[in-house]
Amino acid sequence: MENKYDINAKIFKALGDTNRLKIIDMLSCGEKCACELLEYFDFTQPTLSHHIKVLSDCGLINSRKDGTWNYYSLNLTNSNQLVLFLMNIITCTDDCICNEKKCNCKK
Repeated sequence: MENKYDINAKIFKALGDTNRLKIIDMLSCGEKCACELLEYFDFTQPTLSHHIKVLSDCGLINSRKDGTWNYYSLNLTNSNQLVLFLMNIITCTDDCICNEKKCNCKK
């Protein structure tokens, strides 16, 4: 079973691409079809499909098919969980990893 660090590291890796960040930004304004997304990029539909697959596989976007068109939207639940995870790892909290084990060294 993957832990929260493994899962979120995969998401951050997916977000390490400029074009994927732009796709997330565009979807933050609402659902878009593939043709709308492609208008903002200088790459082909297969390249968009690859970026969409990476973002879908890590749970950041949802997709639905309507006839021959594919529509994409931001998965707000998973996006919010990612933000909370980041906030927790940059903030000293009771469930911080440093509180899991006690150091036996002298201070």
